Amino acid sequence: MTGSLPGLRYDARARRVVLVAARFNAVLVDQLIAGAREAWREHGGEDSSLLVERVPGAFELPLAAKMFAATGRVDAVVALGCVIRGDTPHFDYVAGECARGLMDAGLSTGVPVIFGVLTTENQAQAEERADVARLNKGRESLEAALEMIQLLSPGVAAGRSAPRKKKSQPKKARR
Repeated sequence: MTGSLPGLRYDARARRVVLVAARFNAVLVDQLIAGAREAWREHGGEDSSLLVERVPGAFELPLAAKMFAATGRVDAVVALGCVIRGDTPHFDYVAGECARGLMDAGLSTGVPVIFGVLTTENQAQAEERADVARLNKGRESLEAALEMIQLLSPGVAAGRSAPRKKKSQPKKARR
C-alpha cells in the first residue's frame, strides 16, 4: 500500500464517493484515479459506489465538487487534477483559485471535499506524485476522504464531547 499510513483501515462499504477529475494532464490524472480506485477497493468499497466524473481542468473542479457535495447523495468528493508551473503566472491563478474553491465547497456544504490536485514545479515532480507504484496522491486523497467521512459520521461526532462554554458572570448591579 504505497502512500498509505501503516495500520490505518477505513470502511468504504456502504459509502458513496465521487472523484471529480480534470481532463487536462490526463495521463497523470488517470494515474491518480487508478490509485484512488485501488485504495477504494482495498478498504472494501464497491466499484459501483465510486463515481468518476471529468471536467475540463483544475479551474473547473470546485464548481463540480460543490454541485456533487450539495446533492446529499455522496459522502465525500475527491478532486483530482494536475497543475504544473510554467513560464507565466497562469499556474498561480489556477492552483490558488482551485484550492480556495474546493475549500469553500466543503465548508459551504459540510461534505468532505478533498484537494487531490498536484501542484508541481515541473513534469518530473508530477510524474513522481502520480505514479501508482510511488507517491500516488490519488490513493492518499481517497484515504483522506474516508478518514473525514469516519470523523464526521453521526455516531463518531455524537460520542465526542463538545467544548465547554465559559460560564458568564452575572453583571453587578449599579448603585
